Amino acid sequence: MMNDTLSNALSKIMNAEKAGKNGCEIRPSSSSIVQVLTILKENGYLGEVEERKDNRGKSLAVNLIGSINKCGSIKPRFPVKKGSFEGFEKRYLPAKDFGVIIVSTSKGVMSHSEAKQKGLGGRLIAYCY
Repeated sequence: MMNDTLSNALSKIMNAEKAGKNGCEIRPSSSSIVQVLTILKENGYLGEVEERKDNRGKSLAVNLIGSINKCGSIKPRFPVKKGSFEGFEKRYLPAKDFGVIIVSTSKGVMSHSEAKQKGLGGRLIAYCY
């Protein structure tokens, strides 16, 4: 039984990346996983993300390009105010302006740099560098 599907999806991507594979399949699929993978794709960490349907339900085919050093979900989902991203950047990212933290805000899911530009706070979901 899976409790956190986003965490399982990111660990599956990380394991496939470490093994040197070109892609992996994520099952089960959810809208939050699709949003997180879209942000990772926009930031240049993933290739194409394709949604597939079969008899067992929806799955995602993720094309890996070999640019992920580490990724994972953030548990517990820490609340962060609009001016206090720096402490979490130090905790989860290896250097300043290197990597991305994915944040769920009132305006949708976005990267921490985009949330800083828009002056929004939210809850931390995942990180990748």
